[in-house]
Amino acid sequence: MRFLANENFPLASVNLLRRAGYEIAAIIQDSPGVKDAEILTRAVNEQRIVLTFDRDYGELIYRARMPAPVGVVYFRFDPLTPEEPAQQLLVLLEQKVISLEGKFTVLERGRVRQRPISKT
Repeated sequence: MRFLANENFPLASVNLLRRAGYEIAAIIQDSPGVKDAEILTRAVNEQRIVLTFDRDYGELIYRARMPAPVGVVYFRFDPLTPEEPAQQLLVLLEQKVISLEGKFTVLERGRVRQRPISKT
């Protein structure tokens, strides 16, 4: 599973996911300041799941009908620590009944919602 961490995704969480064996590119490291539409295009081209605290990706995919990436995980909470987003994601990934691919996943503390995204 390949991820693309939006600029607002904590670097400590990026590093924790890397240590857990996931391939993750981080906007904060390789292209800070890039627009959301460009991040979405990169995620599509590189077949990555976007990790973000920015709800604009839902607007870009569902309303603007931009091409959808493999998946999006929208973290809808204020992290208590910089590692918490990765910790929450790792717990979610352990659940074999949940797939992030082809889904817009909203991750809140104690709640997960998913909506299908279609490739356009």
